[in-house]
Amino acid sequence: MNAEIMAVGTELLLGDIVNTNAQYLAKELALLGIGIYRQTTVGDNEERLKKALSEALKESEIIITTGGLGPTPDDITKEVSGMVLGKELILHEPSYEVILSYFKHNDRAMANGNQKQAMFPEGSIVLDNPNGTAPGCIIPGENNRFIINLPGPPKEMIPMFENKVKPFLMQFMDHTIISKTLRCIGLGEWDMATRVKDLLDESKNPTVAPYAKDGEAILRITAKAATEAEARAMIAPVEEEIRNRIGEYIYGTDEDTLQDVIGRELVEHDRSIAIAESVTGGMIASRLLGYEGGMSKVLAETFVTYSNESKVKYLGVKEETLKSHGAVSEETCREMAEGLHERTGAEICLVTTGIAGPTGGTEEKPVGLVYIGLGVKGQVEVHKRYFTGGREKIRVRATIASLDILRRKLNELAKG
Repeated sequence: MNAEIMAVGTELLLGDIVNTNAQYLAKELALLGIGIYRQTTVGDNEERLKKALSEALKESEIIITTGGLGPTPDDITKEVSGMVLGKELILHEPSYEVILSYFKHNDRAMANGNQKQAMFPEGSIVLDNPNGTAPGCIIPGENNRFIINLPGPPKEMIPMFENKVKPFLMQFMDHTIISKTLRCIGLGEWDMATRVKDLLDESKNPTVAPYAKDGEAILRITAKAATEAEARAMIAPVEEEIRNRIGEYIYGTDEDTLQDVIGRELVEHDRSIAIAESVTGGMIASRLLGYEGGMSKVLAETFVTYSNESKVKYLGVKEETLKSHGAVSEETCREMAEGLHERTGAEICLVTTGIAGPTGGTEEKPVGLVYIGLGVKGQVEVHKRYFTGGREKIRVRATIASLDILRRKLNELAKG
């Protein structure tokens, strides 16, 4: 079985957007044993898209498109896909109801074309989209051929492929493919890959593949077998071996997020936490608030104490300390954490101070220097870190490092 991956959008042709969707889909289809006949990029032009789809159907059984499912006139992927397969567009009532609900306070959006997103070629398998307003669809054609329309934004496309398209494609396979993702923090992709180098053999089954994403390092173990149970049994010893080597860096699996792992630990053990941020400017609190399991029960207070004055006013940092050692110092960081505990009474207190740049660095205290303070019942430890990159990258890396330090401490506390 062959597939063609077709990205639709003039912005892709002009280089305004990098096509990461094609890379993701190519890897996923290869894992399923589906050959990639061709990758194509087509602009928002009806005749060109029609020609591209018609040619693709001659060579491949599966054509997966990304993009062009929005409400504007130049979003024409579904319309042209239906035209090529000789199918009229009809209203899909369940999708229409979802869109109506989504825009119930925005009549203008509905009047300007959002109802268009509920129209699908006749006979389509509609793929709901909990991450956006544009559902996808699988359109059957003649000779067991299919055009699969997926949304363009990766945050919408990837879950739709994983949860809807992959199970659909599996029916054509004579085997089962199961993957398990190990999520690591505090370990770079190269360092991680070096430690498990002998396992990274694409000819093996299961395969182990490293990825880097948003400051994390990821290992995906993928097994091919006749049944799901057999595949999972093959994954288990490989996972155990990886954990023996880098277990301290693994914070979760599959869909886990760092904030979810930390949030669960805080809530389950009823540990109150307070946060005071200088260099990270609220990023840590924002990440933790992403946990939906009851952060309001444990998050006592948060402060953004960017200026020296705010460190003195809200955290009780001594002016003499700031004058003698500076805002970015172990001494100031320690007093921030101690003061935060005194003022909030939180069991756990997490603070940051540093230099994100691009100015403000010196030879003694360069841009990228960050101090992270973590207190437990008033007992404070200070971690000194150096991060590279631009201002935003330094702040993000400092946030991730702070959360990792917190995660490790919570693990220690859980073990007693």
